[in-house]
Amino acid sequence: MSKQPGRRSTFVFGGARSGKSRFAEKLAMDSGLEKVYLATGAAFDTEMADRIKAHKVQRGNSWITIEEQLDIANLLSTECRKDRVVLVDCLTLWLSNLTFAEKDVAAECGNLCSVIGSLQGPCIFVSNEVGMGIVPENRLSRSFRDAQGRLNQDIAQACSQVVFVGAGLPLLLKPNPQMEITL
Repeated sequence: MSKQPGRRSTFVFGGARSGKSRFAEKLAMDSGLEKVYLATGAAFDTEMADRIKAHKVQRGNSWITIEEQLDIANLLSTECRKDRVVLVDCLTLWLSNLTFAEKDVAAECGNLCSVIGSLQGPCIFVSNEVGMGIVPENRLSRSFRDAQGRLNQDIAQACSQVVFVGAGLPLLLKPNPQMEITL
């Protein structure tokens, strides 16, 4: 099987409220394909329930919404088709869900990355950049930051396009049209 289908995968990442989700949603809308929103967040409290509701209203009825907190790799294998684009928002919440469900985080992340090359349609992954701030004070937070950093690196390698978003402005990191940096 050719790696060609996975060529249409895009990784969009940035800080909290950087505009990454808005950019990813516009990218999906501009594709002209049927749009599927794979939501990884869960409403564990009223504030999060209100956020989820507001996001659904903002997207409108032109999106199919699928909520899945853990098994996104298998879902992507069935939902990614040539006639639709799937937007996964977000990998950070997914990683939190895996952590609190006491799943094998490394295995689940590896499984997701291995699926990307065989997807039959375009997929956009959204994630947070959590490693640009201060070193967290506790072990769980440091462990999560490290796992998120590894996941972001692995997803960036697996995807054909990588976009960093800051202050609402996208910066294309991959493919990079600039010369290779050498010594």
